[in-house]
Amino acid sequence: MKICFLIFPMVLLIGCDQQMNDLQQYVAEVKQNTAVRIEPYPKFTTSPAFEYTAETLRSPFQRLSNAQKTEAPVKQKNCPQPDFSHTKEALERYGADAMQVIGMFSIKNKNWALIQTNDGNLHKATVGDYIGLFFGRITAIQKNGTVLYSEMLPDGTGCWQKKQAQLSMLAKTGENNV
Repeated sequence: MKICFLIFPMVLLIGCDQQMNDLQQYVAEVKQNTAVRIEPYPKFTTSPAFEYTAETLRSPFQRLSNAQKTEAPVKQKNCPQPDFSHTKEALERYGADAMQVIGMFSIKNKNWALIQTNDGNLHKATVGDYIGLFFGRITAIQKNGTVLYSEMLPDGTGCWQKKQAQLSMLAKTGENNV
């Protein structure tokens, strides 16, 4: 019985003889029929050495010594300034192009405007409220739904100039006359 267990695996291993003759023949045929093409190396040309002769010149990273200095605008005294100390209101986060008047109402003879912002929020505002990015203040709310306000725009000299602007019910968001 022990001999059967030893002979049986031997017979199985003898039956698994390597037969690679057909594979070796195929590889030999492919090698004979395939032409090997190797591209020649490109011709390299040597460039002449570059001589740096600008070491005595000014560095491009330094300021010009004879450059004209631009003069800062003359700051004016006693010019209009916005009220920087006031508490920012909700409509001061939006530019005129991001607001649209969608309605108005009156309570106790005081006109109010309903203003919708481009993010979908609805705000109510009345005369004296701040609006817009440039310290705008509502000056009037007309019966046709137009909101008039004045803004303070910087003029570059430290002063601020007043500019009149309006929001209209007829204009869509982004189309207001500023």
